[in-house]
Amino acid sequence: MVCQKEPLVQKVCDLYEQISSLESLKPSKDVDMLFTQLVLTCIPPNPIDVNKLCKKIQEMRSKLIRLCGEAEGHLESHFSAILGSYENPLDHLNLFPYYSNYLKLSHLEFNILKQHCTNVPSKVAFVGSGPLPLTSIVLACNHLTATSFHNYDIDPSANSKALQLVTSHPDLSSRMFFHTTDIMDVTSELQEFDVVFLAALVGMDKEEKVKVVDHLAKQMAPGAILMLRSAHGARAFLYPVIDPCDLRGFEVLSVFHPSDEVVNSVVIARKYSMPINSIDHQQTGLGSMIVLPNKCCEILAFNPLSHVTMVEELAVEEKHS
Repeated sequence: MVCQKEPLVQKVCDLYEQISSLESLKPSKDVDMLFTQLVLTCIPPNPIDVNKLCKKIQEMRSKLIRLCGEAEGHLESHFSAILGSYENPLDHLNLFPYYSNYLKLSHLEFNILKQHCTNVPSKVAFVGSGPLPLTSIVLACNHLTATSFHNYDIDPSANSKALQLVTSHPDLSSRMFFHTTDIMDVTSELQEFDVVFLAALVGMDKEEKVKVVDHLAKQMAPGAILMLRSAHGARAFLYPVIDPCDLRGFEVLSVFHPSDEVVNSVVIARKYSMPINSIDHQQTGLGSMIVLPNKCCEILAFNPLSHVTMVEELAVEEKHS
């Protein structure tokens, strides 16, 4: 059981106390300083397993992730408004302080996607795109240059700001679409997408995240790709963790843990081509909750210095019952 005596945990707890006492999480000198300290504390590789934290620290972590999500939303909204004031907003994306991180993360995700997709996706959905949909923008501009992107967010003001960023762009204005809705209310429409991205902060705890994943498993097309963002080690104090075993209805293809300043891990999974409630039904007589073992679940570390060379740490082979 990992508790507060651990130096890393003590440091995170101290920062949590300071952050939670702030009057506002909107961008300011104090907010920027504290969250920078938090990120720098959690970024270095650390073997800590957040599942083994004591209950008190688990509760603190859950609250801290929500505070991080709120602060991130304010930061993106702030910079989206600044960018939207320019005649050509996309020419000024480097004003956002974490733009280089999004370039690296999108490059990583694209290369992972290429390994598992035989065809270039024609339609992509991004769930939880927010006021500054940098992943969609970077992928559309740099990697998937003929693909249409459908961005889903529950916040109308976020979509309004996001739309302002691409309206003046001759290409993206015709390929980027914004939908203001709760993804849990989107059903058959999800069948249209070759790839669905799920933002890290959609589902702020395990239960919420699994609920969204189960909904996607029910509604996405068989064989479609789901890409999720997770966290590993101390970075799990910043973002929710999605475990491969939580992806019911999907075959987990790979899990990648970046080792640089990109915070999020990347999980790629494919929806089973055959409904899980029909597999081996006659032989087993079981109901709809049959989860098959994955053919291959690789947990890999990403080293930006080796471009996109992946180092395999673990492979779990399919076991037949």
